[in-house]
Amino acid sequence: MSRSTYPLKLPNSVKKEAQRLAKEDGVSLNHWISVAVAQKIGAVETAAEFFKRRGSGAKGRSLHEFLDRVPSRPPDPGDEIA
Repeated sequence: MSRSTYPLKLPNSVKKEAQRLAKEDGVSLNHWISVAVAQKIGAVETAAEFFKRRGSGAKGRSLHEFLDRVPSRPPDPGDEIA
């Protein structure tokens, strides 16, 4: 496996928490951050594939039919477009 370096700048509070969790896991901070990034990549890739499959059969006409069923009323307080 090839490796590369990246100068990572974290807020002090985030670094302290990451250090604490790495210590609890018995691994280095570098290893802990590498695993965290890999997990995030996996989650994003999985979500992207899910939405790609889910939307593959979507048709514009179906969306309009769905939206036509939405009642015409003002948005709830706090949901207004600013």
